[in-house]
Amino acid sequence: MAQQGLKRDLSNRHVQLIAIGGTIGTGLFLGSGKAIQLAGPSIIFAYLIVGIALFFVMRALGELLLSKAGYQSLPDIAEEYLGPSASFVTGWTYWFCWIMTAMADVIAVGVYVQYWFDIPQWIPALICVIILLGLNLLTVKLFGELEFWFALIKVITILVLISVGIILLVMGFKTDAGPVTIKNLWEYGGIFPNGISGFLLSFQMVIFAYVGVELVGVSAAETSNPQKNIPSAINKIPLRILFFYVGALIVLLCINPWMELNAAESPFVKTFSLIGIPIAAGIINFVVLTSAASACNSGMFSTSRTLYSLGINGQGPSNLTKLNKNHVPGNALLISTLVISVGALLSKLIPEQAFGIVTTISAICFIWVWSVILICHLRYKKTRPQLHLKSKFKAPLTPFINYVVLTLFAMILIIMLFSEETRPALLLTPLWFILLFILYWTRGKKKTNEQ
Repeated sequence: MAQQGLKRDLSNRHVQLIAIGGTIGTGLFLGSGKAIQLAGPSIIFAYLIVGIALFFVMRALGELLLSKAGYQSLPDIAEEYLGPSASFVTGWTYWFCWIMTAMADVIAVGVYVQYWFDIPQWIPALICVIILLGLNLLTVKLFGELEFWFALIKVITILVLISVGIILLVMGFKTDAGPVTIKNLWEYGGIFPNGISGFLLSFQMVIFAYVGVELVGVSAAETSNPQKNIPSAINKIPLRILFFYVGALIVLLCINPWMELNAAESPFVKTFSLIGIPIAAGIINFVVLTSAASACNSGMFSTSRTLYSLGINGQGPSNLTKLNKNHVPGNALLISTLVISVGALLSKLIPEQAFGIVTTISAICFIWVWSVILICHLRYKKTRPQLHLKSKFKAPLTPFINYVVLTLFAMILIIMLFSEETRPALLLTPLWFILLFILYWTRGKKKTNEQ
């Protein structure tokens, strides 16, 4: 009964823009500055490699979601193919992933507001959380509308950036940093100015840039026509990667020599400042601010629906399934928002380190979630060959590509061990998984004793 309470109020345009919003966020607008600092122009290849890998993850997820009408979330799929313990751990980890991501977005809001006002980061961060909570408590259709317009702003911004960049290239425009030219991609130390090590170390932030790409799958429970809308959204991911990530980064690096960009500010804002249009830089800062708010909005949506699903499946407290009069899981939303607001606290306590810590934890946990999707798909193809044969949306190059992508994820985790910035988070994150497995078995024994 409760599962029927979620309204299918998301239309095709909502799902398409949620998919875009999921693949363009704080990781690109703010985090790319840090990634460029590490890798130089070779960052383009890092974004391309991870983007292609995640397209195959999404194709696997799409086939799984459409193989059975009853799937409402990632834990449902994990339980079907990997068992209840994997479902429990994956469900709570997916919630934790988005909590960390939303924290990063909240921290980013504080950073962007400082462009105009000299106030502590945590104040605008907290205000953002309160406003988005109020909006999310209304209807899922309002969430869809918010994401539609937020994503549209992102799309227009990148379109403007690429268009302006092409015009400046043709004109041979000169900035304070030198001429706008494609030669900027290799003239300052080559494509790999910091060597292979810098290139490899950039993958953590690149992974974070793509978190949320699977949100189109989570929204399946509330879309009006999943058989049509989900394949459409997933199949457009490669074009979005090429255009919004690779295209935008090439333009940024043609305008700015890579050394001019740093981790402390958005490369997009820096680019328009360099061109000599101060008002444009302010407008772009507003755009990246709305982008961070959009990503936080997605985080609230995703974490509340994940908690709702955990409650429905008996993997969380039953009061998480309570819906308000607008068919929104209000209790789940309030709990998630309360935890997300810790991001504002981190902005107060450790403003310089907060963004790096939460993005690393988020990237590690999302690698777990994406790996579970690939492993479930391998199990699905092996144990349900008849479903795979009947599928109208088969994932390509399986099972070979599943193993290739899983190997890439394992290599990225190993690389994180070699960075002083990512190593502490990588070593601490397993404690989360240990805690979840202990909770699962403790909970299982308690239920057995009660029976």
